[in-house]
Amino acid sequence: MNALDSPVTPPARARNFVIVILDSLRYDSWVEAQPQTLATLGTLERRFSYATWTAPSHLNLLMGLLPHTNPPQVYASEYYKRDFLRYGERLGVSGIEFRSFLPSIFLPTYLKHRLGYRTHARVSMPVLNEHTVINRDFDSYRLMPKHNDMAAMLDELEFSEDRPSFYLLNTGETHYPYALSHEDPREWPHISGVHGVFKRLDDEGHGLDAPEFFDETALKDLHARQIKAVEHLDGVFAQLFELLPQDTWVVVTSDHGELFGEDRYFGHGPIAHEKVLEVPFVEGLVP
Repeated sequence: MNALDSPVTPPARARNFVIVILDSLRYDSWVEAQPQTLATLGTLERRFSYATWTAPSHLNLLMGLLPHTNPPQVYASEYYKRDFLRYGERLGVSGIEFRSFLPSIFLPTYLKHRLGYRTHARVSMPVLNEHTVINRDFDSYRLMPKHNDMAAMLDELEFSEDRPSFYLLNTGETHYPYALSHEDPREWPHISGVHGVFKRLDDEGHGLDAPEFFDETALKDLHARQIKAVEHLDGVFAQLFELLPQDTWVVVTSDHGELFGEDRYFGHGPIAHEKVLEVPFVEGLVP
């Protein structure tokens, strides 16, 4: 039997660990929303994503690479090492060494097979569905029926006293079309296809007509909708914090930012711009 297949006894006092990704949320949207519940978790930081699109960003996150601080005059290897050692505080586990993260360099693998965690993911974005490479060494992994209903994830959270749990929660209220689950879909801003991507990729020919670009008024409205989504989610976080066991460590951040017309850009993905890399970050013990 492979050593990684053997049952592992969790370290004493190992904490439950929850990472919440507010998909596409840019830093200044959080600042303008001023979420009060999230403010109780810790001090808001302006950080930077390693990627500009959901799938590669989540791969980085699950490699243990949380959004970085963009430090000057620092070797990347030294930053990675220091950031990884922070997991000792997050998990409440002493003696963590980077070598124990090898060879997979994958957080669910490390938590499950080295530390005895139960590992779970609930995701909102179709590009993260359970058939993708992101789903590795999770005990449970589910694409939610709606992309914009974080509250529905709370009903699926389970914690036990015998083993700590790790949860990755990816929620899409802050992803275009910045819609809340109780709103009428007919009132949402619209781009052809699912989030403007999938519907027409298989159409014949290569000369697909692009949708008309948003005007300045519409772009400001879209940014306002993302801010409104953060205000709504702050109430959901209040419910989440009530559900989480004491001594649970929570990280809340975004996989990447978003453009609302700055320098004539909209959205994220094939865009190299500060606003698509700039993300909010807060972490701490559940209040």
